Amino acid sequence: MRLLYGTLTLIIYPLLIILIFFRKIINKEDKNRYKEKIFPSNFNVKRSKNSKLILFHAASIGELKSILPIINELEKKNQNFEFLVTTLTISSANLANIELKKFKNAKHRFLPLDVNFLMKKFLSLWKPDAIFLVDSEIWPNLIFLANQKKIPLGIINARITRKTYDKWSLFPKTARSIFGLFNLCLVSNQETKKFLENLNAKNIFYFGNLKFCESLDKTQSIDNNNKFLNFNKFWLAASTHEGEDEFCLKTHIELRKKIENIKTIIAPRHISRVKRIKQMGEKFNLTCQILNSDEEILNSKEVVIVNSFGKLQNFYKYSKSVFIGKSTIKKLENVGGQNPIEAAKMGCKIYHGPFIYNFKDVYLLLSQKNVSKQVNNYRELVENLISDFNSPKDNNSAFISLVKHLEQKILNESMEKINLFINENK
Repeated sequence: MRLLYGTLTLIIYPLLIILIFFRKIINKEDKNRYKEKIFPSNFNVKRSKNSKLILFHAASIGELKSILPIINELEKKNQNFEFLVTTLTISSANLANIELKKFKNAKHRFLPLDVNFLMKKFLSLWKPDAIFLVDSEIWPNLIFLANQKKIPLGIINARITRKTYDKWSLFPKTARSIFGLFNLCLVSNQETKKFLENLNAKNIFYFGNLKFCESLDKTQSIDNNNKFLNFNKFWLAASTHEGEDEFCLKTHIELRKKIENIKTIIAPRHISRVKRIKQMGEKFNLTCQILNSDEEILNSKEVVIVNSFGKLQNFYKYSKSVFIGKSTIKKLENVGGQNPIEAAKMGCKIYHGPFIYNFKDVYLLLSQKNVSKQVNNYRELVENLISDFNSPKDNNSAFISLVKHLEQKILNESMEKINLFINENK
């Protein structure tokens, strides 16, 4: 299978070049750097001969954010380390170019296509002393070549879904040969730990999801609405999906029977849905506002529907209670759940429905700390929200403290294994 994969990637290499060029035309690739993915002459290698190079491959923004605390910890204790971070997307490259400036010796490059001769040349030129893949990034040629060159290989915050595991299980010999080459596996959930054990991986450890350790963007502000959010009673429905609008609106209807001047803020996962949510709200005889960027929340409106990206952290800051969506829809049972970590770190009490497969271990940790709670219908949510509104408002400082403690524990335990892994392979 290894030979077959290597041959197939080589055969389709010319087609992949054409695809990259096409993606460049439609602005899906960096117009100045796309050649880093397809031509060895554009690898642009710059590294010190006297330092130890640690390579992290993080496909996109989420993966990139999860490794920044690790790079920070490694740099603190190892002045002779330099870091190469590879990604695949334009957005992740842009973020990397900003975040990596905070470190003394960290660079970003696009990872080349997983074609044998490209990857071989890439590794020969950069000569990494250790390689860490992040999340679900499995590149067979890279893995086989790293083993061949005796480069220690780890995977950080590993995540394998049931669907992915079933696919690997169709090729058990190949899967075991690939995953058996990892020298360290830090997993993001218990399910992945079980899957990796079945796939012949070794040195598998679960300490928690490293997304807990991501830094919050402290530069965000709500502009004109800080005062409103600070002095009005409201609850937030975040990252809601189609099929949850009625759930949120019925919650509001019941809440206003008990709480005067209550406001509901809905921040849908896809803002293309804001008009449909407003129309549904008006069918329930609710006054609704579509809140565009830089607009003020109107006191006369009961339901506010957020029509902009990147504002959730701002609302979390002032929210005592938040419902996180993609969790009440039965048909999404096997892919349900949105990331609650940001809300938890901002001190929110979190509610969610029963379908949270993608983040079930995260929710389990939060529920054990009484930071999150499952609700099975809108009436249960109403009961809990009323209880929250009737309790003293202290910005849920106890929640923030608990999450910070959890964050530090995950990072410390993860770093202990990472440092041991690097030092053992000097």
